[in-house]
Amino acid sequence: MGALGDDDGRSQPAPPPHDRPEHHPYAHDSSWDRPHDPARQDVRDAEPQGPSPAVKAVRGTGRAVAGGSRWAFIRARRFTHSSGAGETGLSRLLELHAFNTAGDAAVAISLAGTVFFTAPTDEATGQVALFLVLTMLPFAVVAPLIGPFLDKFQRGRRWAIGATLAVRAFSCWVLAGAVAEQSATFFIAALLCLVSSKAYGITRASAVPRLLPDQLTLVKANSRISLTGTAAGAISAPLAVGAAYFGAEWSLRYAFVIFVVGTVLAVLLPTRVDSSDGEDKIDLTAANGVKGVLAPRGVVNALRCNAGLRLITGFLTIFMAFVLREPPESLGWNGNATILLGLVIGAAGAGSTIGVLLGNALRTRAPEAIVIFVLIVDTAVLAVVSLTLSWVTAIVLGLTAGLCQSLGKLSLDALIQRDVPERVRTSMFARSETLIQLSWVIGGLIGIGLFTIEASVNVGLLVVAGIGLAWLAFVVTKLRQGPRRAVEVDRGDPEPQY
Repeated sequence: MGALGDDDGRSQPAPPPHDRPEHHPYAHDSSWDRPHDPARQDVRDAEPQGPSPAVKAVRGTGRAVAGGSRWAFIRARRFTHSSGAGETGLSRLLELHAFNTAGDAAVAISLAGTVFFTAPTDEATGQVALFLVLTMLPFAVVAPLIGPFLDKFQRGRRWAIGATLAVRAFSCWVLAGAVAEQSATFFIAALLCLVSSKAYGITRASAVPRLLPDQLTLVKANSRISLTGTAAGAISAPLAVGAAYFGAEWSLRYAFVIFVVGTVLAVLLPTRVDSSDGEDKIDLTAANGVKGVLAPRGVVNALRCNAGLRLITGFLTIFMAFVLREPPESLGWNGNATILLGLVIGAAGAGSTIGVLLGNALRTRAPEAIVIFVLIVDTAVLAVVSLTLSWVTAIVLGLTAGLCQSLGKLSLDALIQRDVPERVRTSMFARSETLIQLSWVIGGLIGIGLFTIEASVNVGLLVVAGIGLAWLAFVVTKLRQGPRRAVEVDRGDPEPQY
């Protein structure tokens, strides 16, 4: 009988010995029991293949973007939280202002007109004049109405700031639906957006002293806020342009989202914004013997200087925009006119940014001296360029005008924040914004007038340089007269006598 058998006694051959090692380390792998497959063996024997060049490029780009974003975030956070800003809550106001400026940039791109380049020159001058007059409408509302109203929010300033952002969010949503129709709703929503934007700037500026760290002066704090806004606008503008590629309504919806986030950030500002504890409440009335709260002499002088700076800027903006459509031979420019206009505008923007950086780095505590100095520089450069005009000096003039206006405004804000009593500070900001905007409009109208009478570029610049020198002499004369009665700002007068 064989070793193995069945019930009928027939022997069965013994199975062949198994060739798998009894204690092979891979004994658990069922592949040992599979039949040999040459194709699978080739795959196992082949060298491992790495990712394709395209995949590597995508992965490298992703790592670079992630690393750059992380670096930018860390640097931005370090900037907003430095010098005690993180402890006092100023950093949160900086972040809020970044969203505000990003939204404003999106709105500007969405509603950007073609005033200078779509219409013939004769028609464009009338359109620009109308535009200049319309720009005063927001200030006509802000100064007499919104300023005093916001002064009442000494215990609810966060909600007042948030309301200005919420109104713009609503306006952008309405504009997104009306932008294609150009209906009356469109113009009402656009005006509402402008008014609330000015109200935000006034309310935000009046809240800065409540969050000011001991390590920062008001000039440096204002510079830091302006620099944050500039960076946010530069980041937001390309995103808005990309959204506008699909239609202006999409960039407005993008602005709507930005303003909604800004509204939430405003409500989450530190409670110190709603407190006036420790703020200076000097009774300027008793010191001057006049009923009412008064603007200090330094603020009045700064307003005069900024009025001169804005008049020059308004003139240059309008006059040079028309002149550079067809650059005269005296400029010595043989290239494309649009390129030259871009260089001049870019120089003005660069000057404004440099002014913000200088203000942030400035250690002086005398903004009164800064406003006088920048008015002297701006007027002097304008006079020199009117006599030595070329495309190079035109760019230098744009750079100087942007820098001086930026430093002048920063110093004015610092003086108002420092010297004007908190209970009427918002009204003072509203009146100052109205005055300097009116000066800008007057300068623009002078530019239209000189262009219409076909004055040469040199003559136009020389005329405004003369106006600037006369205004500078007036400001210096008032400074040399010594102390004078401060100017009343809260009696509801139609216009303060600056």
